[in-house]
Amino acid sequence: MQNTESPSKLESVDRALQLLIILRGGESISVKAAGERLGVAPSTAHRLLGSLVARDFAIQDRERRYRAGPQLTPHGEANFSVNQLRQVGRPALQKLYSDINDTVQLMILTGPHIRFIDGIESEEALHVKARMGDLMPAYCSAGGKAILAELGNVELEKIYRGGLTPWPTARIHAMSALKRQLATVRKAGYATNFEETEQGVSGLGVCIRDPSGKPIAAYTTAIPTARFQKSMVADHVRSLHEAAAMTEKGLLEGAAMRG
Repeated sequence: MQNTESPSKLESVDRALQLLIILRGGESISVKAAGERLGVAPSTAHRLLGSLVARDFAIQDRERRYRAGPQLTPHGEANFSVNQLRQVGRPALQKLYSDINDTVQLMILTGPHIRFIDGIESEEALHVKARMGDLMPAYCSAGGKAILAELGNVELEKIYRGGLTPWPTARIHAMSALKRQLATVRKAGYATNFEETEQGVSGLGVCIRDPSGKPIAAYTTAIPTARFQKSMVADHVRSLHEAAAMTEKGLLEGAAMRG
């Protein structure tokens, strides 16, 4: 029978450190599994994990599992610098462009915003300009929504604890509406942006995950709404998923080489 009495402060510190070692190693862990690993009741494991979340050492994903938080990933770059991600992601971005034949972009999440870190601009007469370094509210962008959909409610609410950043063309104005849309994104496996970031621009987005399963970036298409057709969606989503898988494979191989 497990001892459910409150452990001493020293025991609590030791158990918290054990959890930090697990999370730093790239594992994601449930409350039940954490309790089993530590030899404590689930309620004790839940309190310990909750303390780590409160201090940004852990985050809870949409499957209610815990993984490394910002404090365990230097500068919030999930073990990959922007330059590394751009380098690994470039071949997939080029293939995506050849498949789509329209503007495609790579972006990361920076707080409540997405930041464009690479892109290839369409040569069509009517096209969307590729952005570089620009910030934009994540909840408006297809790529931003694709990343946000992979996060748990606790992390999502922490990101938007100050409310949704106002944006002229935004169609989402409350957290409840954002959560409903993210549920739709999770079910579909991709996100959409129909003139939410700017008038006349539509696109699709798919999330990119690191080897531990953490969402770190997204690929998106950016097409003038005048040329965007629903018949494009299936092919474009397939190409986006292929690009994401190609990049995730490159990140995994890179991590193995560094290890």
